[in-house]
Amino acid sequence: MSDARDERRIPLPVLGGVSRRTALKGAGAALGLAAFGAAISPLAHFAEKTSLDEFLQKHYKELDEEDKRAIFARLQAETKERYGADVSIRDPQPIPGVRFGYAINLSLCNGNGRCVEACHRENNHDRDANQSYIRVFEMPKGTTDLAHGNASYEHDVPQEGKYYLPVQCFQCENPPCVDVCPVEATWQEEDGIVVVDYNWCIGCRYCQAACPYHARRFNWKEPEIPAEEINPDQGYLSNRIRPAGVVEKCHFCLHRTREGRMPACLEACPTGARLFGNLLDPDSDIRWVLANKRCFVLKEELGARPTLFYFFD
Repeated sequence: MSDARDERRIPLPVLGGVSRRTALKGAGAALGLAAFGAAISPLAHFAEKTSLDEFLQKHYKELDEEDKRAIFARLQAETKERYGADVSIRDPQPIPGVRFGYAINLSLCNGNGRCVEACHRENNHDRDANQSYIRVFEMPKGTTDLAHGNASYEHDVPQEGKYYLPVQCFQCENPPCVDVCPVEATWQEEDGIVVVDYNWCIGCRYCQAACPYHARRFNWKEPEIPAEEINPDQGYLSNRIRPAGVVEKCHFCLHRTREGRMPACLEACPTGARLFGNLLDPDSDIRWVLANKRCFVLKEELGARPTLFYFFD
């Protein structure tokens, strides 16, 4: 999508036909960790484990359909070889006239964590790390300051005097994470979803530092997932198995939502607290909620303009 942000970007420098990303990877491999510093040490690890085809792969926006078919076939073969699982990788595109938004009814959320578990399994996260793109904070009533919340509770829920605040990527209209990426590995699509080209990410973690909601995760190692637990229904920009050394994030389950289904976290919610839909459709349920409920967003003063909203009955 072209917008004012695109016009402000400085084109990536090209050195003798070699992209900045390739140059950085090559420098990381040549100079070693001591010279290149701990902040970008994932580059050396990446260079050691990357095939030539992957190393020379173009940015997602430069790929044509033939390129994509070859890449998807390679990734599917690699998944079969490494994990023993057959998967299907595709690339659903944004739907014209659709801009996705999410709303969560905090009066109904009871902190059961089913959304967290569903996200973990849907998105092929490393089983040992037990990662998820969603955190649910147990909050004292009267505040939305996450510093007062607890996202690692293990007791029975709900607790007296508490409410539960799920946090994930807010798919901001003005995403600060996009502006800081030095290689344009992350961007916002026409339906509002902020995505990552995991094969273009250099693992610098600038986007992770820039996100005011701490919604991005760094992938420290090759994911370990039993073959029988791998979700074979995968999108290239969403839940395919990500390599080590890249930053990843929630993508509103675009491999599902761009094909008319709901996010996995919404389907798993047993209390009906989650609502997802098209913000551009005046007849959608989410538009009704925005018009008829007292909705709010977190950290509104920062100007990121999140499209994940909260409300109480």
